[in-house]
Amino acid sequence: MRRFQHYIDGEFSDGEASYPSIDPASGKVWAEMPEAREGDVDRAVNAAEKALYDGPWAKMAATQRGKLLYKLADLVAANAPILAELETRDTGKIIRETYAQIAYVAEYYRYYAGIADKIEGSYLPIDKPDMDVWLRREPIGVVAMVVPWNSQLFLSAVKIGPALAAGCTMVVKASEDGPAPLLEFARLVHEAGFPAGVVNIITGFGASCGAALGSHPKVAHVAFTGGPETARHVVRNSAENLASTSLELGGKSPFIVFADADLESAANAQVAGIFAATGQSCVAGSRLIVERGVKDKFVALLREKATAIRIGAPLDMATEVGPLATKRQQDNIGALVERSIESGARLVIGGRKIDGKGFYFPPTILDCDNVASPSLIEEFFGPVLSVVSFETEAEALKLANDTRYGLASGIFTQNLTRAHRLMKGIRAGIVWVNTYRAVSPIAPFGGFGLSGHGREGGMAAALDYTRTKTIWLRTSDDPIPDPFVMR
Repeated sequence: MRRFQHYIDGEFSDGEASYPSIDPASGKVWAEMPEAREGDVDRAVNAAEKALYDGPWAKMAATQRGKLLYKLADLVAANAPILAELETRDTGKIIRETYAQIAYVAEYYRYYAGIADKIEGSYLPIDKPDMDVWLRREPIGVVAMVVPWNSQLFLSAVKIGPALAAGCTMVVKASEDGPAPLLEFARLVHEAGFPAGVVNIITGFGASCGAALGSHPKVAHVAFTGGPETARHVVRNSAENLASTSLELGGKSPFIVFADADLESAANAQVAGIFAATGQSCVAGSRLIVERGVKDKFVALLREKATAIRIGAPLDMATEVGPLATKRQQDNIGALVERSIESGARLVIGGRKIDGKGFYFPPTILDCDNVASPSLIEEFFGPVLSVVSFETEAEALKLANDTRYGLASGIFTQNLTRAHRLMKGIRAGIVWVNTYRAVSPIAPFGGFGLSGHGREGGMAAALDYTRTKTIWLRTSDDPIPDPFVMR
């Protein structure tokens, strides 16, 4: 059985406790993970603060920081097969996706390596003739990063990359459900040559690790990806240290298909949007809103594609849908499907967990037309699609915006003017038109409402890890006049 360690202050070490990690494909223990508690958290945060102010990192030029990020990017690319296998083993995400995604993660580190020495201050044309005033952008401080188990190397890169470019130091908490790839990633950070304490990587449970990290008095910012309920705890904890927060949460994303769309292309995009990654994606297009005239045809096409999906072992490159990450998730999805059917939703395909080893759940489609189904409201985080239909563009927009979430959305139509009207009207942070689930380090990523606030990706993300310092320089040699009058 493999045994993993934390990475704190440039050293690998055991946690205050340990716990077993379950292989979702077999349901059996495959590794032992370190469990950080308050003492480990305190040690990691103190190491990060020391590195921020006193170590070689504090004296390093921005260009040097960028060179370290370039080196880290090369190491991620070279080690993508190893990291992918670990992520697949510990989370059940299929190898064909983890391999491709982790290889692309290197591009995020390269992007932020290039940004490191492009973060600029500014000169202010101040309204006082004897003053020069300018702004400096400085690191916001020690950052606590809380990363979920799904796509964790991607979801950590969009935090670690911009924070390092800005000059911050950090403590990264990997999810207790599948932390292996992030704990292994720490070895690449070490090999790249980052000074001790700049990047610390731990794992542990919410009450004994996450709460201590988010409320630590030396943490200046908390970057969190996860669900809204946990996010509320993060925000409450931040009241203790008044840390700023960025929250990338879940979604109940609308996928709108008009009758004039290329239905074959839209169907492939819908399969990618809800069944890829076994539906365990925050941007999953889980609400299909399809024009009534083509609803039956489109749902039949989706049913045909869903039936052909190959379900199997996640380490098999031919597998298209693997297991869910945890037994808890499998049970939650099954219960929500049952409640939806009881409310009147019609089961088109799937709907019941697959018997046998592992935490498998099949691609599922629910017809929810004229039904107040829980599946239209609650986030499954699994391979379940809810279908409703519309007749007018206005009705489609109303259905799309009928959610407390606002992360992603998809529009499929050949009508360019209609697409422009809808992309303005949809209340979501991401709008994909005639495509879905595309990402790039150059493009910001984030949502509205219960989907959180803040953006990851692009230059804006790097600036979010800085704060401005205003510098005033008096240029006159004359004595300061009346000291009792504000200048």
